[in-house]
Amino acid sequence: MVRRLAVVDLDRCTGCQLCMINCSRRFGVGGFGKSTIHVKSAGGVERGFVVVVCRACKEPAPCAKACPVNALESRKGLGVTLNKDKCISCGKCVEACPMGAVFWDEEIDKPAICVYCGICAKYCPHGVIAWEEIKTGSVVS
Repeated sequence: MVRRLAVVDLDRCTGCQLCMINCSRRFGVGGFGKSTIHVKSAGGVERGFVVVVCRACKEPAPCAKACPVNALESRKGLGVTLNKDKCISCGKCVEACPMGAVFWDEEIDKPAICVYCGICAKYCPHGVIAWEEIKTGSVVS
């Protein structure tokens, strides 16, 4: 079974950022510093919010393709995994992501890559994001 995160109803987003908080909590920390999903204003409360999250691109994912040392490898199913030992902290993966969903972990000076655990969707109280099963032919390219 292949799963990925999907933004299913952005109009329902209130900007509560519970998805971000719970993503960071996976690492045993509070706040937003380790989150690999971001919610930001689309230009004021009246304009709503934007949810920035990895959409699990098909192979080769642009972030992995941009990595000069192959520190990002295709994940079984969809998306990528980061080999922190190989990573040289060049930031080319951040620049290459078409979704803007490769964030930077300042503490370790390396990219913060979604691990596709679905916890953000589990804690979204408004059904904005979902952890959905998909056919591999229907992913973002």
